[in-house]
Amino acid sequence: MKKLFLSSSFSEVSDELLLLEKDVYGKRVTFIPTASNVEKIKSYVTAGRKALEKMGAIVDVVDVSVEPQIIIEQKIKENDFIYVTGGNSFYLMQELKKSGADAIIKEEIENGKLYIGESAGAIILSNSIHYIEKMDTPDKGLDLNSYNGLGIVEFYSLPHYNEPPFKTITKDIKENFANNLLLCCINNKQAILVKGTKRKIVTKI
Repeated sequence: MKKLFLSSSFSEVSDELLLLEKDVYGKRVTFIPTASNVEKIKSYVTAGRKALEKMGAIVDVVDVSVEPQIIIEQKIKENDFIYVTGGNSFYLMQELKKSGADAIIKEEIENGKLYIGESAGAIILSNSIHYIEKMDTPDKGLDLNSYNGLGIVEFYSLPHYNEPPFKTITKDIKENFANNLLLCCINNKQAILVKGTKRKIVTKI
């Protein structure tokens, strides 16, 4: 059964994770910050890590762009949860495919392992990431031969909806794709919880 926690800004909604997974304390999390490698602002990576540690999780950082495939596979399979941070979706997909982590993550999700995706980490679960071109920079993933995502969910996450500095961009994306794609728009205080075939959006008050 799929268990997914998808957010725009994990540190702002981390408490809501307990709605999906009550047993976080002492669990090992494969923490993949790779998407942030090509970004200037990376504060959300530290914030996400601290939020997990505050909950008692043990964070095991794995950058799939530099780690050997055998280590990547071992960490993803042996640790309890998977966490993929925000950053550039195109660069992230490129590095996941290069390393083979894409197939490993997909297999683990299908086997029921909890997946936490923040921004780009949520976007890549869709069938395609083409819809996010206006928000992210496609030329950060020049080695991609397609914009295929992991194909885990039927919907398309649109993080940071109506949030600065993405107010105009997210509204444009919604206007352009709402008729063709099942968009799931979330602001920084919201998260998408998926358990099996059920999906709901929760809001941090």
